[in-house]
Amino acid sequence: MEHTEARLLLDIESIKQISIVPNMLEVICRSTGMGFAAIARVTQDRWIACSVRDEILFGLEEGGELEIETTICNDIREVKKAVIIDEVDKSEIYCNHPTPKLYGFQSYISVPIILKSGEFFGTLCAIDPKPALLNNAKTIGMFNLFSELISFHLQSVQLIERSNNAVLDLNRQLTDSIDENRQYQFISNHNLQEPLRKIRIFSSMLVNAAEKKDTDKAKEIALKINSNAQRFSMMIKDLSDFSELNHKDFSFEIVDLNDIVADVRMQLKAELTAKNAEIHVEKLPSIYAISLQMEQLFYHLISNALRFSKRDISPVIHIRSFETSINSSINKVQLGIDTRFVEIRLQDNGIGIEQSQLESIFDIFSRLPYDNVLEGRGTGLAYCRKIIRNHNGNIKAQSEPGIGTTFCINLPINPKEIRM
Repeated sequence: MEHTEARLLLDIESIKQISIVPNMLEVICRSTGMGFAAIARVTQDRWIACSVRDEILFGLEEGGELEIETTICNDIREVKKAVIIDEVDKSEIYCNHPTPKLYGFQSYISVPIILKSGEFFGTLCAIDPKPALLNNAKTIGMFNLFSELISFHLQSVQLIERSNNAVLDLNRQLTDSIDENRQYQFISNHNLQEPLRKIRIFSSMLVNAAEKKDTDKAKEIALKINSNAQRFSMMIKDLSDFSELNHKDFSFEIVDLNDIVADVRMQLKAELTAKNAEIHVEKLPSIYAISLQMEQLFYHLISNALRFSKRDISPVIHIRSFETSINSSINKVQLGIDTRFVEIRLQDNGIGIEQSQLESIFDIFSRLPYDNVLEGRGTGLAYCRKIIRNHNGNIKAQSEPGIGTTFCINLPINPKEIRM
C-alpha cells in the first residue's frame, strides 16, 4: 500500500478518534512505572507518533517523528514480533545497540499493532531511563490486549470511513443521475420534438404535392423529410453514446496527459492549420485515468476552442496545470485517501460566452444563441462533464464575451483510491 502524506495523516487522525487511547497510555505508565508511552505509525521510511504520554520530558509530541533507522520499531516492523528489555545494560542483544544510547533509555517494550487485514500498522511502545520489570506475563498480556484493542478500533474507523465514502459516492451518483434525467426530459420534450414536428409538417405537404402531381415540389419536400429524419437519427445515436459513456466499462491506467494532448493535436491538425491556430502546452502530469476518455476530453475542449474562435484573429490556446491539495467538490472523508488533485486550465482567445449561459453549456444538445450558424450538435461539452464525473472530478467555465473562455478542470491524480 502506498503511504502518501494524506494517508498517514488519516492514520494519525484515526488513532485520535479512539477515545480510550489517553487512558490506555496512562495505565501503561502507571502499571509499569515507565515515564513515556506512545502509539507509533511505522512504515518502511517513517516513524510518526500518533498519541503520546510523556512524563520524563522525552520531548516527542503527537505528530512528531523519529528517524526510522534509529528505532527498534523498524526491526519490529520486519519481524512483527514484540521486543522487551528490562535493563539495556544487562541485555546480551541490546547492551551495545545504538538506539538505547541515542535516546537514553534502559527499559523498553514495544509490541506490533497488526490490522485485521494482516497489514502492519505500527507499535505500542514505552521507554524509561531506569530499568523496569517488563518481561512477565502480566505486562506482556496487557500490551497484547491493548494492541488488539487498537487494531479493533482502527478496523471500526476504517469501516465507518468506507461506509461514509459509499454513501457519498451514492449521493454523487444520485445527483449526477438527477441532472442527467433532467436533461433527458428536456430533450424528450423539446430537442427531439422539433425534427419530428417538421417531419409531420413536411409529410402533410408531401401528400398535398403528390395529390397535385407536383413532382419537383414533392422531391424538395422529400429531401427536407430525409434531412430531418437523419438529424433525428443522429440525435438518438448521440443520446445512446452519451448514456454508454460510463467508467465501469473501461480500465483505469497511468495516463501521460502530455501524450494525450499530442495525439489530439495530430487528430485536429487539419483544423489547426486551417485556422492558423497556436497551442501552448506546459508540462502536464500523469494521472490514473481512462485513457480513451482523457483523449475524448481534450479533443472536445480543443475542438470547442477552435469552433468558437474569432473570424479575424488566429486562435491561441493555452493549456497548463498545477497540483492542488484540496478540492471543495470532494468531501473531506474522501480526501483522506489521496488529497492530490491536478487542476488543468484550458484558455482560449475566442468569442467568449455570456455569464447566463455558462452552466447550460454542459447540457447535451445545448446551443448558444449565436450558435445557429456554426457546425456541431451540442454534445462535446456534455461529454466532457460526464467524463470528468466518471473520474470524480469537476469542470467549470469562466468566460468574458469578446475576450475568451477558460475551462477549469479538477481531477484526482488517483480517482480509483478515492472511489475505494
